[in-house]
Order: sequence, then C-alpha cells, then structure tokens
Amino acid sequence: MRISDRWVFGGLAVASLGMLGGALVLGEIFRIHPCYWCNFQRLLCMILAFFGFCGVLLPGWRRAWSPLLAATALGGMLAAGRQSWMQLAEDAIECGFGDPTPVERLVDWLSGLWPSMFMVTGLCKEKDWVLLGLTLANWSGVCFFALLCVSLWTLFRRAP
Repeated sequence: MRISDRWVFGGLAVASLGMLGGALVLGEIFRIHPCYWCNFQRLLCMILAFFGFCGVLLPGWRRAWSPLLAATALGGMLAAGRQSWMQLAEDAIECGFGDPTPVERLVDWLSGLWPSMFMVTGLCKEKDWVLLGLTLANWSGVCFFALLCVSLWTLFRRAP
C-alpha cells in the first residue's frame, strides 16, 4: 500500500503542531519558562506546519515542499542542538546577554507581535524538565530529526 503525498504532508503538519502544542502544555504544567531558543523552535514548528499544509493543498509540488520542510527541520535540529549545548557547557554565554544575535532579535520582534507565544521569560541554560535523561531541548532535537528524515524520504521516494 502506497501512502499518498497528502497524507505524508498532513502527518508532518500535524506532528509539527503536536510538537508546538506539547511544548506549550509542558510549559504550563511544569511552569517551564521559554528562552530565546525555545521560542525560535516554536516558530520553526509553525513554519513546518505551514509547509506541511501547503503540501496537503498542492501535493504535486512535492519537490518544492519537501526541501523547504527538510531545511526547516534541519534548522530546528540545529537550534535544539545549540540549546542542548548551552545546557551542557559550563562556559557557554547565556542568551540574552551581550549583543543580541539574529535569533534573539527575531524572537524579540515576534514577542512584540504575539507576546503570549514568543515572550522570553526563561534562561537557555536551564534544564527545567528531564525525561529519560533528556531535556526538552534534547527531545525537540530528536523530533526535528524525525521530521527531517520524513521530509527527505518524501523528497527522494519515487513519484506516485
């Protein structure tokens, strides 16, 4: 049985929104305060969901949506990796201190537009939630890696 491109793109969109929703729910339950990299990953989840829904609406453009999904998922992996590194490295400079990076500037701008989603209230080095030895940033990286794999599979599989 062959899975249609619409189902794959829809699954990617739903998984991305699930990541976003899961982060928001965990944040509320465990009182986790989001940092710059957390909020940047929220943005990337929204972008992934957008491209996924575009793929549902226009599945014939699979060769356009799949690379965009893969690039965004790779960006999410890198962002989660950066945050994970900051949580491990004792000499890492905390985000928000010093000259703002492009990510910090973007998140600050977004927090002015949608404060309830993008307002930074936490520190990047905090490990507020750990499951099976992995922090929320680590789990985010794992999820982004899975989305990257599915995006690449969709790109390179034979046309229906």
